[in-house]
Amino acid sequence: MSGNSIYWYDFETFGRDPRRTRASQFAGIRTDEDLNIISEPLVFYCKPADDFLPDPMACLITGISPQKALQEGVCESEFIQRIEREFSQPGTCVAGYNSIRFDDELTRQLLYRNFYDPYEREWKNGNSRWDIIDMLRLCAATRSEGIVWPQREDGSTSFRLEQLTAANGIEHADAHDALSDVIATIEMAKLVRQQQPKLYEYVYKLRNKRAVQSEIDM
Repeated sequence: MSGNSIYWYDFETFGRDPRRTRASQFAGIRTDEDLNIISEPLVFYCKPADDFLPDPMACLITGISPQKALQEGVCESEFIQRIEREFSQPGTCVAGYNSIRFDDELTRQLLYRNFYDPYEREWKNGNSRWDIIDMLRLCAATRSEGIVWPQREDGSTSFRLEQLTAANGIEHADAHDALSDVIATIEMAKLVRQQQPKLYEYVYKLRNKRAVQSEIDM
């Protein structure tokens, strides 16, 4: 095993658009590349800004009210400072579930708004980022054995995290709680690694653009 690590994370937010909304909660856990947990979970709330109006539906889904975040949270500058410290440790691959389309975009906005380089943590010092939802989509399409794939009413495969964990007997009692979602994401990654190890290693390697370039002979 190398000295690299994977930092699994998830945000809960006060809205749906990662470029416009604000974070309400963060959770993160560091594992080694064999998916063994090597750090204590980091979980904390972010105080809402005075000039931002949370979406009531988001509060109902996550169970995090503005009052709770205001009482238990830290200001946004401290919030992103603590996150950036974890993400920027050398050799860290920051990973999540649907993170490239949502959580990573939210992270970039947080970093930019608080005077950090929004991209540096994604590549500097051997760092990278990874989103396992696309690995699961590839697995379902090409190497589906060993994993139960839940179906929607129209017969298509559902990739909702809470439905995948339920179908595969993975405990995920508090969907839309950041820490619960992080643990569920790690367990789904373990399941793919156990059932389809070659696919797992192939996809994990492709988080690096040089590995992608070598695949297409550039």
